[in-house]
Amino acid sequence: MSRIGRLPIPLPKGVSVEVAPGLVKVKGPKGELSVAISPEMRVVVEEGVVRVERPSNERRHRSLHGLTRTLIANAVKGVSEGYAKELLIKGIGYRARLVGRAVELSVGYSHPVVVEPPEGITLEVPEPTKIRVVGIDKQRVGQVAADIRAIKKPSAYHEKGIYYAGEPVRLKPGKAGAKK
Repeated sequence: MSRIGRLPIPLPKGVSVEVAPGLVKVKGPKGELSVAISPEMRVVVEEGVVRVERPSNERRHRSLHGLTRTLIANAVKGVSEGYAKELLIKGIGYRARLVGRAVELSVGYSHPVVVEPPEGITLEVPEPTKIRVVGIDKQRVGQVAADIRAIKKPSAYHEKGIYYAGEPVRLKPGKAGAKK
């Protein structure tokens, strides 16, 4: 039995789950998400708890069991609490500013880079060197954060670039100076 798949998903107050063949719809105070699932998996909603059941003990069903449960749990958490990723900008003159819904980045290029958030994602700039990506879909929040980070990846030699908050900075040593 899958250790993750067999765990029940508790439903917080205000969250409802609808099950259709191959689709689970989750509604909550922050919004609504749809999760596409394998039609072979069975999703049961009872007494404020969601459980995922698999038809057999085949390898494919075992792997889908844990995946399905995790996707539904992420949707439940997203519509009730939401997700956020924080990015840090390091470098002399590197900064971000909010322009409408978009974020304008000055990160060492000859021009500012403008990042438009997709629908359902909000970008916040609490400080000129911090960006927060906020939304209800965990996958989309992570993808937008990764796209912003890819604009100026962290440099291993100069400690410059866009980092995830808490990401370890691994600096490579520079070349030793020539001896005279």
